[in-house]
Formats: sequence, C-alpha cells, structure tokens
Amino acid sequence: MAAEARRGVASLRMLLPFLRPYLPRALGAAAALLAAAGLTLAVGQGLKHIIDDGFTGGAAALDRAALAMGAIIAALGLATALRYYLVTWLGERVAADLRRAVFDHLTRLDARFYETARTGDLMSRLTADVALLQSLIGSAVSMGLRNALTGTGAFVMLVLTSPKLAGLMAVVVPLVLLPMIAFGRRERRLSRAAQERIADLAAHAEEAINAMRTVQAFTQEAAERERHGAASERSVQAALRRVATRSALILAVILLGFGAITFALWVGGHDVIAGRMSGGQLTAFVFYAVILASAGATVSELWGEIQRAAAAADRLAEVLAVRPAIATPAAPLALPPAQGRVAFREVVFRYPSRPGTAALDGFSLEVAPGETVALVGPSGAGKTTVLALLLRFHDPERGTVLLDGVDIARVDPEALRRRLGLVPQDPVIFSASVADNIRYGRPDATEAEIRAAAEAAHALGFIEALPEGFATHLGARGVTLSGGQRQRIAIARAILRDPPVLLLDEATSALDAESEHAVQQALARLSAGRTTIVVAHRLATVRRADRIVVMEAGRIVATGTHEALLAEGGLYARLAALQFTDA
Repeated sequence: MAAEARRGVASLRMLLPFLRPYLPRALGAAAALLAAAGLTLAVGQGLKHIIDDGFTGGAAALDRAALAMGAIIAALGLATALRYYLVTWLGERVAADLRRAVFDHLTRLDARFYETARTGDLMSRLTADVALLQSLIGSAVSMGLRNALTGTGAFVMLVLTSPKLAGLMAVVVPLVLLPMIAFGRRERRLSRAAQERIADLAAHAEEAINAMRTVQAFTQEAAERERHGAASERSVQAALRRVATRSALILAVILLGFGAITFALWVGGHDVIAGRMSGGQLTAFVFYAVILASAGATVSELWGEIQRAAAAADRLAEVLAVRPAIATPAAPLALPPAQGRVAFREVVFRYPSRPGTAALDGFSLEVAPGETVALVGPSGAGKTTVLALLLRFHDPERGTVLLDGVDIARVDPEALRRRLGLVPQDPVIFSASVADNIRYGRPDATEAEIRAAAEAAHALGFIEALPEGFATHLGARGVTLSGGQRQRIAIARAILRDPPVLLLDEATSALDAESEHAVQQALARLSAGRTTIVVAHRLATVRRADRIVVMEAGRIVATGTHEALLAEGGLYARLAALQFTDA
C-alpha cells in the first residue's frame, strides 16, 4: 500500500518543469510558510506566559506578556498573508502554463489522434484536471506543509512541556498514519474513476449540444435527457464512492486525534490538581495537542486532495505523452518558389480505424501548375482522402506525395499548408466577428482586403445586411448563418489566403442556384493562374475543369474532359446520366 501511495505522489513529478521557472516565488512562499509555522507554535508559549507570569506577576507582567502575544499574532498574520498570496499566485501561474502546454500539444497532434479522441474528455482534462492541480499547488501543498511543520513542532513542544503526556500522544500518531496509507490507494483509484465519469458526462453534453438541431428534428430530446441523466448519475455515484472513502478517513483521524487529547487533558488535569503541573503548562499542552490533532485531520483531508491531483496528473500526462504521427522532420527541406505542381505516385493509404480497406490503392496523379482537376466518383472512392494526404493530415502507407517536386513528408507541415487553401464541405465558423472569420485565412489582412475577398466570394451582400456588417459577431459554429452563407465565408477565407494550390471539397454544395452561379464565377476567377483540385459529387459543377479524374475504390478508373468521358461511357457516363436525368 505504501508503494502504491508513493507511485501516486510520483505522478505529480510532471509539475516540476512548470514550477522550475518560478523557483524564487516558491522559495519565498516556503520561507513565509516556515515563519508562519514557527509563529503558530510561539502562540502556545505566549499563552503559557500570560497564564503563569501574567496572572501571578501583577499588571505589569500581564501587560508585557500581552504585548508579546500581540506582536507574535501580528507577525503570524503578515507571514500567513504573504504565504497565501505567493502560493495562490504560484497556483494560478502554473495552472495557466500547464493549460497552455496541454493545448499547444493538442494543436500539434495529427488527425489519427482526433479520429478517436472525445472532445468532451479533452475539455475535461483542460479544465477540471488542471483545476485540481491548481488547487493542489495554490492551496493543498501549502496547507499540507504548514500542518506537517506545525504538527511536528507541536509534538516537540509537547515533549518539552510534559514528556509523560507527550508519550500518550505519541501512541496516536502511527494510528493516524495507518488509515491515511490504507485509504490513500483506494482514494486515488476512485478519484480517477470519478474524473473519467465527469469526462464522459462532458463528452455526451458537448455532442448533444452540437447536434441539437438534429436531436430536435428527430424528436430525441427525451432520449438525450435520459442518456445525460444516466451519465450524470454514474458521475454522482463515482464521486460518492470517493466521498465515502474520504469521510471514513476523516472520521478515523478525528476520533483518534481528539480522543487522545481528551484523555491527555484528563490525565493532565489530575497532575494540575496534584501540583505536578502548572495551569499554564497544561494550557500550552492542550494548545499544542489541538494543533497536532488538527494538523493530522487536515493532512488526512489533504491526502485525499493529493490523490485526486495525482489522478488528474496521470490523465494530463497521458495526453502530453501522445506523440504526433505527423511531425516536422529533423532537417526539413525548403520548398522551392511556388509553382503549384502536385504529384501522387503509387500512393497506398488505409485509415487507422479501417485497416482492412485501402482508401487509396496505388493512386498516381500529376497536376500541372495552374491546372484545374476535378475528382469525381461515388462516396468512399477516396476523393477527400486525396486532399487529406496533400494537406498532410496523414502520411501514406506507401508511395509519395510531392509539391513542386519536393516530398511533402520531408517538409515542415506549416510551410506546406501555407501554400494550400482549403474550402471544406462542412466549413468551420468560429465564435467571432465576420471579419475575424474571413481574416483567419490571413491574419495580417487589411479591412479592404477582407472586403474584397467577401465580394469575390459573393458574400458582400448578406454581410452588409447583418446588424453590424463585418463587425457582426457570429454564434458558435455560425448558427446564425445559413449553410450557404457559412460556405461563402469559408470561400472568402480561402480567397484571402491567396494560395498557390486551391483545394475545394464540395465547396458549392450548400448554395442555391443563383449563389452557386455567382460563386462558380468567383472561383473561376480565383482558380485562374493557380492549381485547383476540386472534389465534387455534383458533376454540373466540374464541367469546366481542365481534367476530370474519375475514382472508384481508391483508384483512378478514367481521366478526361466532361465531353470525352461522356463519349467514353463507363462510370462517369452512368453518374452523369443519373444526375442530369434527375435534374
């Protein structure tokens, strides 16, 4: 059990790199803590002198003892206030650094991690788990050390005051430590389980809230409430199991500690009556005994906090230990001046979640600078995977992907992606202003450039009709906009980026006929002079492409212009017949 407890505390070593930059503050807090502990013990001697000297030495002696006591209390107050400020500052600062480090690490992780990670769980680690560590640094550690010091000092003073009564108290100390060790392992295990249930609850809530329109459209509100209630109940039950363990520990410590004080007071009272001890000595003894018992009770409570923090540290360490599969090479190659030449050579790729099926199987494609190539085919043909590999969200299992003649696996991913502009099928709109959402494509863009990009994306009309125009704050995920409006914001973002290579993944799928026509014209102007790869299910949107690549089961089955592919027959002709006949 002791070994398990040591392993739990060892989990907190992950905090050392975050504490190291603030070592002077930590030392200052330690000095204030030592001063406060020493002054707390001095209060006992002050009480002894007031009773033994002040009550028998007259008014002058009482005044001197009271003044000394007042000076001790004033110094104690200052030391305690300084300790509180320094450790609280330390907790806030370290928590902010830790939260930033975890978030920074999350931004470096690749798509493989996010295929299985739950957003709610990650948010729980960033908030609840960091908050537990903040409480540990900013409160629990300080209180634990203070009580350990004052408890140790109090026991020493007990021995000096009355060795016989101190011997009685000494019997209790091991009895207090045993339940702490026994319950510590269980507390840590239950704390981790409780934190994971909270993460489950957060994950469900985040998923349901994000999908609330779908939930309401399919009248599943009652079912989601029931699922959330069940998750909430599991969280409560896990927390109550931890609370029950903590309560049993507190009960054991208080019964043992204060029971020993009562017994010692009874024995000491007989000694005072018999003249073997003064009233001041007994008062000081009781004061130190109360400090010792209170310290034991507080440390037992804080031991539970330490176990909870250790479980939180484990969960954060798990995230920080994840190594991204997509990383900057040790010696990255520099890309040559931008041309926009793209090449896939015998690429084979399987998604980690679907290892038995190749999303791309021997895929080879050359796209010349300035060429517009459309990728078409049935769902699951691998069209979007082509864009994902070019963006290096994944690395191929075999084969190479090149940009301007350089293997992108040997390039810094940020340098690669700065040359690419993406308009996804499901555009992301941030909870910010319209201008900020468009500016996301190029943060240093001027207001005039943002306006020009919006106009080119056929978005200026509806933006100017918003209550505050470009300054209008859009709700989370752009819920205040229609699907077509969100897509035009995303197109304006890509236009502003002005990339050598433009990637359009069903970029006009959510637009009405009039808006689609205008945006197609804007995209035609945007595509001029730059490489464009278009993924489309609606064949009417790719008729003007320089080349249409037909894909099926991760392979290219035909290539040509719209007219040539119609004349050739095959898959493209069948898809065209279905779409244009339905139209």
